[in-house]
Amino acid sequence: MKSNLERVLREKKFAVTAELGPPRGADPDNVREKARILKPYVDAANVTDNQSAVVYMCSLAASVLMIEEGLEPVFQITCRDRNRLALQSDLLGASALGIRNVLLLTGDHPSIGDHPEAKGVFDLDSQQLIQLTKKMREEGKLLNDRELTKSPDFFIGAAASPFNEPLEAHMMQMEKKVESGVDFFQTQIVYDLEKFKKWVSEVHERRIDEKAFIIAGVAPIKSLGMANYMKNYVPGVSVPDAVIKRLEKASDKKKEGIKICLEVIDEVKKIKGISGIHIMAIGWEEAVPEIVESAGLFPRPAFKE
Repeated sequence: MKSNLERVLREKKFAVTAELGPPRGADPDNVREKARILKPYVDAANVTDNQSAVVYMCSLAASVLMIEEGLEPVFQITCRDRNRLALQSDLLGASALGIRNVLLLTGDHPSIGDHPEAKGVFDLDSQQLIQLTKKMREEGKLLNDRELTKSPDFFIGAAASPFNEPLEAHMMQMEKKVESGVDFFQTQIVYDLEKFKKWVSEVHERRIDEKAFIIAGVAPIKSLGMANYMKNYVPGVSVPDAVIKRLEKASDKKKEGIKICLEVIDEVKKIKGISGIHIMAIGWEEAVPEIVESAGLFPRPAFKE
């Protein structure tokens, strides 16, 4: 059975996904409340997996809570914290619990997180995990070729970083991920439209967008401090000086941040080869309804079972 996100994309609707950040605690109501905010406005929502190597409620538990609220999860799973046994086990468990979308990541190194002394596992990398997940789905086999009693049926996603250099190396990595089994990419946050359009042009030239759906990352900026932090410290994000200057001049930083986000969405919607947007507003989920409605992307497509 196809996921809602897969159906939206395959029927050539402009997809909308968002992110739901699990809490640093065991409160299920925190996840449920965020899920209720997002549900009417997105086709699916990513559940982050100890983002930035910081401890939060596990993405698998949060995904199940979202399903109970009627919101389809994109289950993020990283190679940082698990060896190949745990990765395969968690994927099988996720499928058994009704999860249909996965975003497969290598994961941030523990040294940047809140437990820098933790040992990173990295038994596999994201490309190997993609190959493994495709093998489980299409061959019904584990990594060691042992047969499964039931195959998981995942819509497989990966991350893309349009602003990473050198571009050629990044493109080769994307092509390898497509060959390994990726169905869709979600990109890093887009503020620099000029660079992003050049990246999309290269993606289109290599026909990557014909083999996998490309969902562009966007994010509302809450403050000038957030903008400067992303510009100076977040790898793979390009924040133009013009954006910084606009926020410096704005009397209402949050309002201006949403306005900038909407302008980016308006431009992204016009770019051939882009199949949707991924709104990254972790900790500011209440901004998502305003963004989706103002961007003319509400109501979301609905399908009869």
